[in-house]
Amino acid sequence: MIHDIVIYGDPVLRQKSRPVLEINDEIRTLANDMIETMYANQGLGLAAEQIGRLESVCVIDIRAVVEREEEEMDPDMPKMPLVLVNPKITASAGEQTGNEGCLSFPEIYADVKRAMDISVSYQSLDKDEITTEVSGFLARVIQHEVDHLNGVLFVDRMSLAQKVTIGGKIKRLRKKRAEPL
Repeated sequence: MIHDIVIYGDPVLRQKSRPVLEINDEIRTLANDMIETMYANQGLGLAAEQIGRLESVCVIDIRAVVEREEEEMDPDMPKMPLVLVNPKITASAGEQTGNEGCLSFPEIYADVKRAMDISVSYQSLDKDEITTEVSGFLARVIQHEVDHLNGVLFVDRMSLAQKVTIGGKIKRLRKKRAEPL
């Protein structure tokens, strides 16, 4: 089932997710709905808050970008679509700056600084405890989605100059919802 995307200004985007205590059919259905919603909106990732839910679940699929860049998928990369239940970034190193967008911020893009390499622990839908190390673009997307689960938005990671540059677009979104930047 495809859900509506929650747009900036809705207070649910600032809430911290709740840990998933049991991976059951309800959580599997939520993950599948999130994947369907992400694809329907041409997204690369989606956190539960972005559809108005507070479970600690996010989904990611970066294959479209990898294919568009005419690169090969790293064979060590987790299988896509990737579902992370209760994800935690346990280590980070290096630095990268790259252009990011967000389904909750339609038509807004900005350069954001993130770690180049991360280690992330999470549960799979099969209840496996997984820890994996990723780098580059996948690391960026995971950090973006884990931020959502912690109530942190990509605009929080922008410089003041970037916020000023996109200020008009942010004001239009905020008018619809009334949340301070």
